Amino acid sequence: MNLLERLVGIFAEHGYLSVFIALLLCGAGVPLPEDITLVAGGIIAGLGYANVHVMVGVTMVGVLVGDATMFMLGHHFGGRILRLRLFAWLLPPARYAKVQQKFERYGNRLMFVARFLPGMRTAVFITAGATHRVSFWRFLLLDGLAALISVPLWVYLGYLGADNRAWLTTWIHRGQGGLWIVLGVVLVLAAWLWWRRRQRCNGE
Repeated sequence: MNLLERLVGIFAEHGYLSVFIALLLCGAGVPLPEDITLVAGGIIAGLGYANVHVMVGVTMVGVLVGDATMFMLGHHFGGRILRLRLFAWLLPPARYAKVQQKFERYGNRLMFVARFLPGMRTAVFITAGATHRVSFWRFLLLDGLAALISVPLWVYLGYLGADNRAWLTTWIHRGQGGLWIVLGVVLVLAAWLWWRRRQRCNGE
């Protein structure tokens, strides 16, 4: 939890802007865990350095701007983005091909699921833009819906556990598993709604 404590110190001193910049770095593929960054933002709100509801808004915008930037860079440069040293490191050819295969298998659903895949998120967003498999607004919708699940959860968790780090540490680990449960429920519900709609269409 040393990283968490360091982030809390930085955020407490520099406020919302530092949280926003940190989330942009997360979106760019910097090895800074997004969930820990969000929790740290919630903690400083719990300690009285920020308003927790404003923090949720700031973190939502930071997450979406970071993700959208990666998407738009991929969209603008296309496959040429792999020639740039930074992106060649983030997305080597083998990984780029693997992400493309996942798009072939899962389609646009991958945009939603990617928010819950820290190791794949940036690669998926760059590839989505580079291959033009999804429009920007559809990408933003799917990513935004996923962020509405994950971002408030982490920020409010940090807020509630600001004065009890042992409790917070326990729930950070539980929250990581809980997000997958929530994601599973959402996907099952979406599949059921799709099936019901298809049944009605076939019945007409």
